[in-house]
Amino acid sequence: MHVERYGSGPRVYFGLHGWNGDHRTFLPLLDRLPPETSFLSADLPGCGQSGPPSRWDLHSIADEIVRELKEPVTLVGNCSGAILALVVARRCASRINRIVMIDAFASWPWYFRIFLSPRIGRYAYFTTFANPVGRWLTNASLRSKRRAGTDLTGGFRRADHQTTYRYLQMLGEIGPAEQFSGLAMPIDIVYGERSFSAIRKSARQWAGLWPQSRTLELKGAGHLPIVEAAPQVKQILFGETCV
Repeated sequence: MHVERYGSGPRVYFGLHGWNGDHRTFLPLLDRLPPETSFLSADLPGCGQSGPPSRWDLHSIADEIVRELKEPVTLVGNCSGAILALVVARRCASRINRIVMIDAFASWPWYFRIFLSPRIGRYAYFTTFANPVGRWLTNASLRSKRRAGTDLTGGFRRADHQTTYRYLQMLGEIGPAEQFSGLAMPIDIVYGERSFSAIRKSARQWAGLWPQSRTLELKGAGHLPIVEAAPQVKQILFGETCV
């Protein structure tokens, strides 16, 4: 896996991007890091500068992530990257100090299930995300879920769509959120006030799994909190106000 390191401090964070992203997802958070901080931002297998996984299944991908965890870390997962963070934490809890989940679904909403339909799923996905007109229409229709000037489908412009579709298929098979209820490390559940209703509902569902968790709503932010509410996300991550 390709991993970019920012900072050189002893408090280590490891970022896992969502299904249409790469290590650059976390760049809005990485300017002027606190001096005691290091942030490792990964390209997931098959994404960015990382080669494909040995097998296209969640266990193989989780194994590759675990091999990169040389020291105890705070795992930071954005959207579907948060689900991978939970999978990893269940495999190597001793190396995880804390998990920060950003705008994470606890279950697939109906509109994602369309893309996994055996009959029309691939056609629906490629029409929506691989086609520039489809991306424009989708971003325009979701303007209530984002701040003006942001683009919910921008990451798909540079995506390898065969890879993103494989990730979508794998994540659709992950199973119920309750499988992660045994995690005991501190967990922050972060979501945008204006994000999808399924995300807001998911935040309550996640919170019900872990009595030690805290839930943090980012006022005015949509489904792109890292872009739309970077100062607040930095404060949650690093424990201080970063502007």
